[in-house]
Amino acid sequence: MDKHTRRAARLAWLWRAPLVLLGLALGAVTQSHAAMPTAEVMHWWTSSSESAAVRKFAEAYRAAGGVWADTAIAGADQAKAVALNRIVGGNAPTAAQFNTTKQFRDLIDHGSLNTVDDIALRDRWDQLMPQPVLDVIKVKGHYYAAPVDIHMSTWIWYSKAAFQKAGIATEPATPDQLFAALDKLKAAGLIGLAHGGQPWQENILFQAMLANVGGKELYLRVLRDRDPKAINSEAFKNVLLAFKRLQRYVDPGSPNRNWNDATAMLIGGKAGVQITGDWAKGEFAAAKQTAGKDFGCIAGLGPNVPYLIQGDAFVFPKTKNPDTVRAQKLLATTMLAPDVQLAFNKIKGSLPILSNAETSGMDACARTGMAILKDKSRVVGMIEVYLTPDQNGALQDVLTTYWNTRMPVEKAQKGIVAALMD
Repeated sequence: MDKHTRRAARLAWLWRAPLVLLGLALGAVTQSHAAMPTAEVMHWWTSSSESAAVRKFAEAYRAAGGVWADTAIAGADQAKAVALNRIVGGNAPTAAQFNTTKQFRDLIDHGSLNTVDDIALRDRWDQLMPQPVLDVIKVKGHYYAAPVDIHMSTWIWYSKAAFQKAGIATEPATPDQLFAALDKLKAAGLIGLAHGGQPWQENILFQAMLANVGGKELYLRVLRDRDPKAINSEAFKNVLLAFKRLQRYVDPGSPNRNWNDATAMLIGGKAGVQITGDWAKGEFAAAKQTAGKDFGCIAGLGPNVPYLIQGDAFVFPKTKNPDTVRAQKLLATTMLAPDVQLAFNKIKGSLPILSNAETSGMDACARTGMAILKDKSRVVGMIEVYLTPDQNGALQDVLTTYWNTRMPVEKAQKGIVAALMD
């Protein structure tokens, strides 16, 4: 090769070298991105506080090296229906939100979910999670969901400003005192009970009365044991009458109102009381309101009232794709990391799922809830922990009809027996 040929070859290399290096760099980036665990996460957290909370999970997953693809669907029932259809149809997301109830039991029974046994054993879920939660996520020794929070569904929230206007000096400590406070609110020209007239919210009011008026024993006999004698008893009749009595204090705009819109009525001082889960705290926080100063929270109208829990969990549809499995395991690990749990639950209004979580930075209501959880005799599952979706739906139908019509209480009792015996 003469010197002219060698010079031409060197020039050709100088022209090609940047392209070769660029190609290698692009290839490395593409391979790196492909190696990152990518997760499509389907959930129904769409209110302002819920969206802010779920972003903490997304940020933590990305920081752990994953790619978070968010699929938010408004409405829990709609989101669950879409998730089920996609799983059955063979186009499942990486993870899908359900409540820690029997909602996903059919998916377990049909072999449609992957387990997270290794993570549950490593992180001592059996020792650190409440039993009602373990009872629904653990089936035949295997763990089929990653719970991410604990919600107590029947907190009694009240507006300090509304109570002051109505001349209510102390917070109610018994069911009779609650109704007396509602009477004073109504007499002061305020809405006594901020309520969203939707079946699931009426279900919550019913559970609140069953727990606070009926007590733990009756609660379990009706919902866990589905005992016809208990349902037809005078004690349960009194529960239903107390439930229906609450309707006197709602406003005409209640039907189909969303829960967060009802919470806004307390935040604005237009209503005095709301009975709903601790997800309401996220709305108070977003409005810059403080527990104990702007609003109050009552876990139960008495020292031994059962503390009704469930929460949110993510299930992982069945797949043998190793990349997807890796993404699922990274999700379960990341969501339950102590710092992530604290960041998420402070915004969501819920409690961390693991009992050894640090809660000193959480609000007064959360600290009250964590203290109650230590008394295992008070910790009881919410209604759907004990009932199948079909049973719960049939019960809701009876309760909504009873709430909205002149149905006699005795007929409601018979209807509930029939609903829970199916």
